[in-house]
Amino acid sequence: MKPRHHVSRTAIELIKRFEGYRRKAAQLPDGRWTIGYGHTLTARQGAEVSEDDAEALLLYDLIAVAKAVNELTFTPLTQNQFDALCAFAFNIGVESFRASRVLKQVNEGALIQAACGMELWRKAEFEGEVILIDALVRRRAAEKALFLTPPGGAWVPVPSAVLKPGLDIEAEALVPASPPAPVVTSLEGEAVRVLREDEPAPRPLPPEGESPVTAAAEAVTARLATVFPDEAAAPAAEPEPEAEPAPHLEDARPQADFAPPITVDTGGEDAAEPEAEPFELVPPEPAAEEAPELVIEENEPERVVEGPAAPDLFEQPSPANDARAAEAPSVDEAEAAARERVVIDDTAPYEFIPTPVQPLQRPKDGYLSLVSLAVLGLAFFAGGLFWAVNAQAGLEQPAWMSPKVVGALACVAGVGFFSIALFLLLQRLGQAAERADGNPRI
Repeated sequence: MKPRHHVSRTAIELIKRFEGYRRKAAQLPDGRWTIGYGHTLTARQGAEVSEDDAEALLLYDLIAVAKAVNELTFTPLTQNQFDALCAFAFNIGVESFRASRVLKQVNEGALIQAACGMELWRKAEFEGEVILIDALVRRRAAEKALFLTPPGGAWVPVPSAVLKPGLDIEAEALVPASPPAPVVTSLEGEAVRVLREDEPAPRPLPPEGESPVTAAAEAVTARLATVFPDEAAAPAAEPEPEAEPAPHLEDARPQADFAPPITVDTGGEDAAEPEAEPFELVPPEPAAEEAPELVIEENEPERVVEGPAAPDLFEQPSPANDARAAEAPSVDEAEAAARERVVIDDTAPYEFIPTPVQPLQRPKDGYLSLVSLAVLGLAFFAGGLFWAVNAQAGLEQPAWMSPKVVGALACVAGVGFFSIALFLLLQRLGQAAERADGNPRI
């Protein structure tokens, strides 16, 4: 039977060091009151306690924490490990400790992993923002050191000359990317005030009326103007001559290179310029063909001498090669061609010859695979049922990944696998019975 531990003076001093002593009750942002070393159960407005009474209230609060740690852990723990877990659970809350990965790893026997997992609880909400708190980093380090301290101080020697330490790249996630925020909590007054020592500087606002890019460009331009004075203004460029309009198609006719220049005799300054005649193209007259002479004699009927007669349009053209000399086929050849001719009778009935159909080849009865599928379904169902009943939800897991939801999905999958296997098995047995009766189903 696992022994029950009690909180020792070591855990009490560790908690008192990080909780701080508050003599008068102060109101929290959520409306509750706190007094002493983080006591909230019986605190009220105007109450005052001494240090001894505050320690008594702390011991009263640790009763429930020690009971929860004793009941939730199943791995044998040393006194230092129990004290570290009690201090850890007092800080994050019993419900958060119940759903944390630290408790899961402790029950699995992975005590070193559990100690390292305690360091991950180091962020808190401050002014609506979740930030890394310096005091929480130190508190987790102290709890981890207490958890790893062996009973009686019997440390295991690790000589540097024998085992030279190396860099653990996988542990880089424990190193914060930015320095933690130093936050200080006031212990005086009727209201709890949390102050941040390194208040971040506000971001510079852009000047009104112009963008930062425009202001920077103007500053650079002014600086260059002082370094390189302006030179004499360059002469203005002459305007380009306007392009002449394209000539008309009639004026773009090519001119002969050898044509002599045209000179006009004006006959004086006052003489009028003669008008040029319009240019015309005159088609050449076709040469007249000599017509046959018609001779008409008196006392004789009129005769017309005609040329050669026109060919008849309906007359078959004569062959222009040696084929016209080919002779007609003989009688024997015509009879041989008639004997070789095939006569098809469309009225005769057509004989239908069906194509032989090969029966489908049934796969071999895989009863082993169906039985395996059924066993897998039963395993899914049993595992999902066990997981939904015994598993505990983690703190960082969403609601749809809770153990009950995952277990229910596994049970549904198991029922589906078993049903499919049972259906296919009955179908195989029915087909085997039909083939045994001699009436296979295709």
